[in-house]
Amino acid sequence: MNTSHNFPFRGLRGFFLIGFMGSGKSYWGNIWSKQSGLPFYDLDAVIEAAAQKNIAQIFEDSGEVFFRNEETAAIQQFANLQNYIIACGGGTPCFNNNMEWMNNHGTTVYLKATPEEILKRVINEQDKRPVIKNIPQPELLAFIEKKLKERASFYEQATHIFPVATLTIQTINQLLKL
Repeated sequence: MNTSHNFPFRGLRGFFLIGFMGSGKSYWGNIWSKQSGLPFYDLDAVIEAAAQKNIAQIFEDSGEVFFRNEETAAIQQFANLQNYIIACGGGTPCFNNNMEWMNNHGTTVYLKATPEEILKRVINEQDKRPVIKNIPQPELLAFIEKKLKERASFYEQATHIFPVATLTIQTINQLLKL
């Protein structure tokens, strides 16, 4: 991780993009990174590089508790950095007091998607997403609705909440001005 960036946003801490899988965290993180000049990190990619396995393999080989602990360790690597955007995994805010930690170390941005929007984006990627891998497609929407309800209390602690249908390239400029 390169920590020597010198951006015009002195004192700006990180932006943590949170939300359910398929809400566009990586997509928008990349776009906003290019727009703002801030470096972009995908937390799953950070974990995969450290483990030399993909997320599905980590879940399969070591289980969710192990993965969640690795996820917490990975996010805390950003504690002393400034000026970055990071896309967190969908469950990141919900474990190990990660939401509180992120709120104390930067700006959290909840990309809020409807269950239907999420379903459309993840239905053809089930094998790559351990949380939904074994859910039969006819039950997937109900599963997403249930998980969103369970996670809402964490997601809604975000500094900013943006419905994904309203996101634009200019959204990052609005955030940088705040």
